[in-house]
Amino acid sequence: MTQQQSNPEAATPTSAILLVLCACFSFAFLDASAKYLVQQGMAAPFLAWMRFAIHLVLVMILFRSWSNPAMFRAQSLPRQIVRGVFLFGSTVFNFLALQTLQLAETISIYFFAPMVITALAGPLLGEWAGWRRWLAVLVGLLGVLVITRPGLGTFGTGHVFALMSMASYSFYVIMTRHMGATETSASLIFYSALAPTVLMFPFVPLYGSMPQEPLHWVLLFGLGAIGAFGHYLLIRAYKQATTTALAPYPYSQMIWMIALGYLVFSDLPDWWTLAGAGIIVSSGLYIVHREHRLRLASRTAPNSETQELAKKL
Repeated sequence: MTQQQSNPEAATPTSAILLVLCACFSFAFLDASAKYLVQQGMAAPFLAWMRFAIHLVLVMILFRSWSNPAMFRAQSLPRQIVRGVFLFGSTVFNFLALQTLQLAETISIYFFAPMVITALAGPLLGEWAGWRRWLAVLVGLLGVLVITRPGLGTFGTGHVFALMSMASYSFYVIMTRHMGATETSASLIFYSALAPTVLMFPFVPLYGSMPQEPLHWVLLFGLGAIGAFGHYLLIRAYKQATTTALAPYPYSQMIWMIALGYLVFSDLPDWWTLAGAGIIVSSGLYIVHREHRLRLASRTAPNSETQELAKKL
């Protein structure tokens, strides 16, 4: 472990921040490409399958699968498969949402995931949140309601798909945290790409369609490459700095989404979306701040009773 990682109060390396910012731009470009392709008539399930199939090939090359048996070693193959299904669900539901929603709308709802994870971590992982973090979850939910505005004629199927994408991603993260102690990093990355690629392969003939233009071919094959590249940048970044130190910077993806939405689709988010996004981001940052304070308190707490009391506050 590096000195930076062992000291959460140390300055965050500029290189780590830049890596996260570049990763967020990669993910925004991936979503913009997917939105463009679905609007051109390509099926979202096929795009999601291509994204993981190409990602799988790149992972096997980058991790040198021919000489890395740890990649194939799974302590629980069923859990690896279920985790991969959740990740695929997050992607395909997101692509379906992009058919009707703006880029800024989908990412705003997606940012509610940390709050859902906080809520689920109690019953599923035994990591119960205190009343302050539960209040932040409720405030974040208010932000989602501001964006979707159910009952006012603006809530549609796109919002349903965006919420399903966010929920799938939340369960994916929960399973990753649960399996991280027993599974290798290489196997987690490998099976998260392998499971959806294999399970969805029989359905490819139903949804598959050939691109009609050279640009469509480039964007189609770029989905997997861009996604893999973005995850690689994040891995590099989190080797240089702690998750807490880098927590604010993924929210920069909102800026890229708004910019690409305007430049490519001539879309600009309304004030409701911006207000809801601001509420969700603020809630997410507070949860990160609170969990950081609790980690520091647990290191200095004189006994376990004091530590447990701090968690409830």
